[in-house]
Amino acid sequence: MQLIARRREFFVVVALLIMTAIFLVSYLLPRKYESSSTVFIEKNVISELVKGLTVTPSMDDTINVLTYAITSRTLLTKVVESLDMNLGKEGDEELIKELQKNLTVKVKEKNNLFTISFVHTDPRIARDLVNTLVRVYIEQSTSSKRGESYGATKFLSEQIQTFNQKLQSAEAEVNAYKRSRGGVISIDEGKLFEEINVAQQKLYDLELRRRQLEGMRQVTRRSNDPLQVKLASLQKRLDDLSVQYTDSYPDVLTVKGDIETVKAQLKERKGGESLPLDPQELAKIDSEIAALKVAEAGLRRHVDTNRQLLRSIPEAKAGLAKLEVERENQKKIYDELYSRHGQSEVSKQMEVQDKSTTFRIVDPAVLPTSPTSPNRLMIMLVGIAGAVAGSLFLLVLLDRVDSSAKDVDFVKSLGAPVLAVVPLMQIPEEVVRRHRRSLRIFAVSSCYFLLLLVFPAMEIMKLPYMDQVLDRITSPGITQGVKGLMR
Repeated sequence: MQLIARRREFFVVVALLIMTAIFLVSYLLPRKYESSSTVFIEKNVISELVKGLTVTPSMDDTINVLTYAITSRTLLTKVVESLDMNLGKEGDEELIKELQKNLTVKVKEKNNLFTISFVHTDPRIARDLVNTLVRVYIEQSTSSKRGESYGATKFLSEQIQTFNQKLQSAEAEVNAYKRSRGGVISIDEGKLFEEINVAQQKLYDLELRRRQLEGMRQVTRRSNDPLQVKLASLQKRLDDLSVQYTDSYPDVLTVKGDIETVKAQLKERKGGESLPLDPQELAKIDSEIAALKVAEAGLRRHVDTNRQLLRSIPEAKAGLAKLEVERENQKKIYDELYSRHGQSEVSKQMEVQDKSTTFRIVDPAVLPTSPTSPNRLMIMLVGIAGAVAGSLFLLVLLDRVDSSAKDVDFVKSLGAPVLAVVPLMQIPEEVVRRHRRSLRIFAVSSCYFLLLLVFPAMEIMKLPYMDQVLDRITSPGITQGVKGLMR
């Protein structure tokens, strides 16, 4: 405080100079204007009515990629070409980066709203770029959805033709397989097995009958031999007598003698063969035996054929089932594609007629009248405080640099004896003159400070007078005139 009191004129002047510099810088900083537009993503009522019949892009998907789509290099390039502008940057890459840096996209997912803001030194460029960006994005989004709908419809049509050919081919294979092995497939395995069992039973009966006939053939041969007949009769007579009489009975002895005689006669025959059978009776038996053998062979072939057929039925049915599964799969895919194709047609018509998702511009970008940056009021308020602090810092710095003796303690610290202290001798006229000069300086400084306070007041009241002056100064005509004078 003593330092400020001692050099108060310097303190005030330096503070006002720093304050003036900061105020001047606040006006010399480039003004940036922000323009914004709000767009509402509206879902058409028709989308709810045809829900399930159409396939439309999800609104959540659209919102999720919204920021990346709007700030993409491709979209910004189209906007720059549409406006035919150059924002003072050399090269498209630098220009796109500058646009992306100053572009802000805020999305409100709950309300299906998004806001696009752009900051630039020219308010017209800020407004035109935002409006053009919104328009190009909506056109591109609509065109992209229409292109996707047309592409999906075309793709489904091509796939329907392809799978129709595959379905016809599978149907032809099934029909050809049925024609070639339809007889085997249509046979009932249970009935065929039952038929095999019946045939085997018949075969067994035929074999039994044939064996009976073959046995009868031998019996018949024996029954037609007289000696055999006589021997059988004597043997029967002997059995009857043995029941009633003993072996020493004369009749028993006689019958035994006759039996021995007949046996001797049979042994005397050459080879011991019996007399030949009647040809007609033998032919009858042989023909029946031959017929039975033929029937047996036929039944065996029938049984073998049915057994082979029975073994081939599972394989044939498995082949048919495989072909039918393939056909059903192709048919299922074809039916699904045909159903999707119908949905795609309806979706395409909705996109063509803009009946699905609609982008409604709620608040278009307008020409901004006041800059958003720099914040001059904040800079000026900070400048006032900074000017006071800067002037005080400069006073302290100068006092530290000054190595002259300022008080008795400083002299005593040097080690030299202090003999006397001579007070400052002030001339009254000089004191009055310095006092008047200080009053003049403080009066002018106060007026100047009040003048400086006009500028924050204009910023608080948002009066554009200084902006108008700056616009006139920086206008092309005045700038060129100044350059000519300088030349």
